[in-house]
Amino acid sequence: MSAVFFLSLELTVCAYSSQEPDIKNTGAALPQSKPSYGDAFVTGEIGDARTLIPILASDSPSSYIVALVFNGLVKYTKNLDIVGDLAEYWDTSEDGTKIIFHLRRNVKWHDGYPFTAEDVKFTYESIIDPSVPTPYGGDFKMIKSLEMLDEYTVEVVYREPFAPGLSSWIMPIMPKHVLKGENFITTGFARNPVGTGPYKFKSWETGYRIDLVSNHEYFEHRPYINRYIYRVIPDPATMFLELETFGIDSMDLTPIQYTKETNTAVFKKRFNKFKFPSFGYTYMAYNLMDEKFRDKKVRQALNYAVDKNEIIEGVLLGEGRVCTGHFVPESWAFNKNVRAYRFEPEKARKLLEESGWRDTDGDGWLDKNGKRFEFTILTNQGNDMRRMTAEIIQRRLKDIGIKVNIRILEWSVFINEFVNKKRFEAVILGWGLGREPDCYDIFHSSKTMPGEFNFISYSNLDIDRLLEEGRRTFDREKRTVIYNEVHRILYDDQPYMFLYIPNALLALQKRFMGVEVSPIGISYNFIDWWVPKNKQRYTY
Repeated sequence: MSAVFFLSLELTVCAYSSQEPDIKNTGAALPQSKPSYGDAFVTGEIGDARTLIPILASDSPSSYIVALVFNGLVKYTKNLDIVGDLAEYWDTSEDGTKIIFHLRRNVKWHDGYPFTAEDVKFTYESIIDPSVPTPYGGDFKMIKSLEMLDEYTVEVVYREPFAPGLSSWIMPIMPKHVLKGENFITTGFARNPVGTGPYKFKSWETGYRIDLVSNHEYFEHRPYINRYIYRVIPDPATMFLELETFGIDSMDLTPIQYTKETNTAVFKKRFNKFKFPSFGYTYMAYNLMDEKFRDKKVRQALNYAVDKNEIIEGVLLGEGRVCTGHFVPESWAFNKNVRAYRFEPEKARKLLEESGWRDTDGDGWLDKNGKRFEFTILTNQGNDMRRMTAEIIQRRLKDIGIKVNIRILEWSVFINEFVNKKRFEAVILGWGLGREPDCYDIFHSSKTMPGEFNFISYSNLDIDRLLEEGRRTFDREKRTVIYNEVHRILYDDQPYMFLYIPNALLALQKRFMGVEVSPIGISYNFIDWWVPKNKQRYTY
């Protein structure tokens, strides 16, 4: 439920959109009265967090918790304007190479220690430290110098004009007094963090739950909800039963749950349902170090061989759209002229033949240099949509002579042992995207180290040049042209099989007041949610 403020690998795609979206609330209007303190919010997710160190939190479960425990210097409003968070305000030079942040005074870390410019400098130095395996380093390596002008003023100077500079400081700031001298790989901070955010870390039972408690000293105001509880429930069906029996208050619904299983009078009386466009997409990524996938014709052939509309209708029950590249239609960077490949198995066979893949021995499988075209798709446990998508891909590729195996893995094992270590042939994953369209960290050829986001080892000189140019350009119209071309090249090059953009489908217990839908979703104002005293279920 908490907002994911920076790019993350998704168990399910984030429920956030970038402009006035098609948001649907199927519940009754929420009554209004004076807010009350108390109660708890219990949410369910299929995977556990990996780490609560902000600069290492690249997966969605970790990011959900980090977003409640920490703050960046800036943040997005509900209408996607950038405003101050730990920074009260800032000054920017005319050429865009310098930002001076004026920090809030009297902000305290959860252990009572004062927040100062020292913490900003420490976070920056940690992100650019080559020994720290963060996927977020690209933006901060553009900085020429970061100086503390005084205890509450930070001057950031960039090597050249850098358009994503301001938005990059959404990155949560970490406490120097706790982490100085710590090894980021082994530090206990990963499981016992200290932040400045609206909620304080309380406990973490691995594979079961994470508990947070409200920060009564929070600089905006004390959150009305006393406790935030994140429960790990790997099976969506079990999670839905927990929702119906009030074991949890909220969950992301599967399409069948949203369209069929929640249409009872009892459910509608107890819960509100929300639907809005996801600001993210699901894809099948190839390990481009694997010889099978190095030829663009092969990747294009696989795209022609899979019917995306079949997936949307059969798996999503119509709750989604075909994806044509890294940018979704709600993004200003989206290229509306890029058209999805039609389902053309014959064209797929022709492209594979041109690439040397033929059935030379008549066994029904394509082969080349004596090796059969066979590979394994990996994806994460608990996401039936990805499993069923893999099964459709498996069946469609069998039709053109390619043997596909499917392996389902627990989320943390999947990411840590296979994705980050590049021990895969193909994976089905999703990106939850930030509003800034810069995708340097995902597709630039310099970002292929273990733990970084270009885990497929993609390299394209034209994409590198465009991504670098997009970062130097401030004019929105010129940047749009640049990212439109990035969109076009990526879809032609097919480093991923871009699959679908699912709708975000959410259920929320009706006792929660103050919930407002907006272009950024519903959880942006979580500290303003509350429950009337006579409806509170938990006391502490």
